[in-house]
Amino acid sequence: MDLMDFDCGFDVDYSFMDSEDFGSAKSFTSAPIGLIAPSNNLKQSEQVDLDKECEQAMDTEIKAEGFCFKLHPAEDQVQFQRDLKQLAPKMTDFAKGTTTLAFEFQGGVLVAVDARATMGAFISSNNVRKVIEVNEFILGTMAGGAADCQFWEKYVAMQCRIYELRNGERPSVAMASMMLCSIMRQYKGYGLSMGTMFTGSDKTGASLYYIDNDATRLRGSLFAVGSGGTFAYGVLDTNYRYDMSVDEAVKLGIRAISSATFKDSASGGVVRIYHVTNEGDWKLVHDALDVSDLHYEFEATKKHRGDGRENLPVRFN
Repeated sequence: MDLMDFDCGFDVDYSFMDSEDFGSAKSFTSAPIGLIAPSNNLKQSEQVDLDKECEQAMDTEIKAEGFCFKLHPAEDQVQFQRDLKQLAPKMTDFAKGTTTLAFEFQGGVLVAVDARATMGAFISSNNVRKVIEVNEFILGTMAGGAADCQFWEKYVAMQCRIYELRNGERPSVAMASMMLCSIMRQYKGYGLSMGTMFTGSDKTGASLYYIDNDATRLRGSLFAVGSGGTFAYGVLDTNYRYDMSVDEAVKLGIRAISSATFKDSASGGVVRIYHVTNEGDWKLVHDALDVSDLHYEFEATKKHRGDGRENLPVRFN
C-alpha cells in the first residue's frame, strides 16, 4: 500500500519526510498526528489543536526585565500551592529561624542581624550575610526564605537603577519599598517566604519599612523580625531611646541580637551592624562579632559565669 493512498481523515503535508532529521525522535514532533497514530482518524472539523492546548497548559512562564523562570504547569498557581500544603506539607512548611532588627534614632537607622542559617534542626551555616546591600543608599534584611529575599531584593536593586537612568535621580526609599511590596502582592499565595526590612536614606533623611510575603508594608521606627524577634523586642523595649548617640545605638543592637541568639537556637553565629545615616548613605560598623564571646562578656558584667548555673544550690555548682 502506498503511503500516499493512506486516508488519515484530512489533507496531509508529507514534506516533513524530506527533512534530514526524518526518522529521528524529534521528527515525530512535526509529523501529523494522523500518521503517528492512525487510530486518531479525525476530520479537519473535529481535529484538536494540540499545539494551542499545550501552549495554554504550559503558559506559566514568569517574565520580567532581566529574569525568566517557569512555575508548575497548573491553571491556578495559588490553588496549586494550597493543595500542595495539604498533599505534601513537609515540602512547603520549612522550619526557619533568624533574628534581624532595625530602629530609627536621631543619627539615622541602625540595622543589626545574626548570621545563622538553618535547615530544620540542622544548622547549615553561621556566616550568612543577612543584610542585602541593595545599592549605595538602601539596605534590605533577610528573614524567611534566603533565596526569595535575595532574589527579589536584588531585582528591586535593578529596578532602582533603571529608574535612576530614566529619570536622572534616585528613587526614594518609600518608592523602593513599594516596588518590593507590589511584587509581593502579585505573588501572594504562590509560596514565597519573606519578612524583610527596607531602610535607606534619601532627601527626607533615613526611613524604615517592613515588608512581607503577604504584601504587608508598614512604615515604623522599630522592628524585630524572625524567630528570635520576641527576645530582641524585650531588650529594645527596655533600652530604646530616640535620642541615642551612634555608639549607644550600636551597643543596643549588639546586646539585642546577642540576647536573642542565646534564647533562640535558630539564631546565632556572628552579629553584623550597619548604620544608615541621614546624609544619603550607609556604613558597615561591625562585620563579625562572635555571639558566644558577647554572651560571656555581658554575663561577666552581672558577675555571672554565663553557663546558667548561677542560681543553683552550692552542691550543684
